[in-house]
Amino acid sequence: MTLLTDSPVAALPPEAGVDALASLLRGRRVVVLTGAGCSTESGIPDYRGPETRHKVRNPIQHREFLHKPEVRQRYWARSLLGWPRFTSARPNDAHLALAALEKAGVVPGLITQNVDGLHHAAGSERVLELHGALSRVRCLACGAQEPRASLQARMLGLNPDFAHAVVELRPDGDAELPAEAMEGFHVPACTRCGGTLKPDVVFFGDNVAAPLVQDAFALVEEGDALLVVGSSLTVYSGYRFVTRAAERHLPIGILNIGESRGDALADVRVEARAGDVLPRLAQALTRA
Repeated sequence: MTLLTDSPVAALPPEAGVDALASLLRGRRVVVLTGAGCSTESGIPDYRGPETRHKVRNPIQHREFLHKPEVRQRYWARSLLGWPRFTSARPNDAHLALAALEKAGVVPGLITQNVDGLHHAAGSERVLELHGALSRVRCLACGAQEPRASLQARMLGLNPDFAHAVVELRPDGDAELPAEAMEGFHVPACTRCGGTLKPDVVFFGDNVAAPLVQDAFALVEEGDALLVVGSSLTVYSGYRFVTRAAERHLPIGILNIGESRGDALADVRVEARAGDVLPRLAQALTRA
């Protein structure tokens, strides 16, 4: 039973953590909530992990993207450069283990804060993408959708000199790029109406669609336990599901490198890479 306390349980190392999580979750339907730490081993950086939290990164703000053409220019210029590396990422052992747990009937579904599509690529079927998916682009005027891959081709056609720049990938699929390098970048418009295009993701300052939130709460209600993987839970969009699980007195496990906002609500905390723990946990939970 989860206790509402201000004193988090001690974080366990991988070896002890596998056994503790297996004991906590065995025989239960485990709903999973994943964050960026689930994808770092696939080469996609995060905002708040041990290797990146010291860097100053200013994510795109929703309101600024909507109202400032220069912000949209900056985003799409960086996105053009980051997209090839972003799409080259492949599911890691953590994604594959979670897909195996779903196939075995242990995990009824998962909620992810990630926009990389790697859970689907790994074989997970019931995936609620809280923050959307970078693989889609939509028009803010007419609602038309376009695959991000086709937009990439259009952007390269308008900006051929950008094709070979070497850049550092950012957490949200774009790239580091100095301001002067973006001058003259041409931003494509919607092919249907000429309107403004936006990646089909939730930027900072925007809200997750209410029906999706309700679907996620309903999934938590289906479970007998909650496992958080690779999230600091700093953003409320994910943290609210941990508090709901705590209100229901569900067992809560947290697998993360570093502290998280939900640590005081956890029954078991494991400080380790998801790819090191989840395959062993999957074996333990599916062993006959």
